[in-house]
Amino acid sequence: MLKLARRGPVQYLESEEFLKDPSILHGFCTRIGGVSGGPFASLNVSPREGDPPEQVRENWQRLASAFGIHCEQFFVVNQVHGERFLAVEDAFSCRALEDRQVDAIVTDRPGVAIGIKTADCAPVLLFDRRNRAIAAVHAGWRGTALGIAGKAVRVMAEKFRTRPEDLSAVIGPSIGPCCYEVDEPVFEAVSGLGDTSRVLRPGKREGRWMFDLPLANRIQLEAAGMQPGRIFTSGLCTCCRADLFYSHRRDGAKTGRHLNFILLLQGK
Repeated sequence: MLKLARRGPVQYLESEEFLKDPSILHGFCTRIGGVSGGPFASLNVSPREGDPPEQVRENWQRLASAFGIHCEQFFVVNQVHGERFLAVEDAFSCRALEDRQVDAIVTDRPGVAIGIKTADCAPVLLFDRRNRAIAAVHAGWRGTALGIAGKAVRVMAEKFRTRPEDLSAVIGPSIGPCCYEVDEPVFEAVSGLGDTSRVLRPGKREGRWMFDLPLANRIQLEAAGMQPGRIFTSGLCTCCRADLFYSHRRDGAKTGRHLNFILLLQGK
């Protein structure tokens, strides 16, 4: 279960499952708590859509201050709706690697806040308690059709000897099946995952379907060997909740991005 919380001006969601372990810090940020204006109001973390860079920098500073870490500890990448992973194993520079075109990050390094930016796509955070490793996954329909959530479990096994039964996963706020109407190309791509009856239902228009993005990623994690009781979802639709979230589907290209992150704390 996820619940709303606040640190200073920043409002975010946190997982009760992850809160059981004091060695990690995490957050699924809302749009509340920043300085951006207009369609980017207010805690936008991406300048790519037209928000002035100085306002985005201030939002990052606010996030860092709220969570008690340095801004340089945040590690984000240029997401491209694919299935490539980046393992953070050595010294890093958040800003220098923003042009890396990947959609998931894994690490076992303390002090690195790996993050995914979203505005309808599903953010998936994973934590291996036994081997002290984490992952942050960006799962839109393309990444989901490519099986990126299930691949995260396999990558963690290869990199950190993670066992699926030791993992906890939280799927953060994303567009829900109430609002996510997709067309035939999406239907065909998702159909490659197998049985679609659980995640696709007929839409109101001919040749359209309503897609349950969070459930599709849950199914992938279960198929990869995770225990169903260790997979949690927010139950919140970014498209429905304009008061809390940005939404590309609702607002178009000119909208902000939330940060969703997880970090292994030093010395914990």
